[in-house]
Amino acid sequence: MGVRKAVKGVGDFLVETVGEVVAEIVLSVLACALLGLLALIAYLAWSFSPRATLAGAGVLSLALAHGAWVTFRDPAKGRGRRGLAAVTSVGFVLTAATAAFLLLYGPGCGCL
Repeated sequence: MGVRKAVKGVGDFLVETVGEVVAEIVLSVLACALLGLLALIAYLAWSFSPRATLAGAGVLSLALAHGAWVTFRDPAKGRGRRGLAAVTSVGFVLTAATAAFLLLYGPGCGCL
C-alpha cells in the first residue's frame, strides 16, 4: 500500500509541476503578443497622424483619470454608477488589470 501511495503522490506532483510550467509559458507568450500588439498600434497611429495620436492619448488619459476617480470615491447613498461613470470605471479597471499582467509577465518576454 505504501509504495502505491508514494508513486501516486510523485505522479500528482509531476502533473502539477508540468501544468504550472505550461501555464507560465502560455502567459509569457500572451504577454509578448500583447506588448507587440500595443507597440504596433502605437507605431501605426503615430505614422498615420502624430497630432491625432497625441490628442487620442490625451482623451484616453482623461477617461482613465475619470474612471479612477469614480472607482475610488465613495458613491452617493442609494445610487450606483450609471452611464459615463460606469464606462470609464470599467475602462480603468481593465487598463489597471492589463498593466498589472504586463508588469508581472512582460519582463520575461525575450522580445524586449
